[in-house]
Amino acid sequence: MITIQCNGKKRELPRSTSIAALVKELGVAERKFAVERNRQVIPRDRLESELLEDGDEVNIVTLVGGG
Repeated sequence: MITIQCNGKKRELPRSTSIAALVKELGVAERKFAVERNRQVIPRDRLESELLEDGDEVNIVTLVGGG
């Protein structure tokens, strides 16, 4: 198991968890979103191949329309 910070909260995940798997688990995969890992924006085409590591800080921001 690894421990990460996701949007300010600690989460324990199995080793070899991809960012895409985390996004899916959180239920944001069907919405517009952006992912930042350790202060770097991760392009969508790399979400499946980027594996989370112990101590990572991840922020997932969903986009909301309105005015």
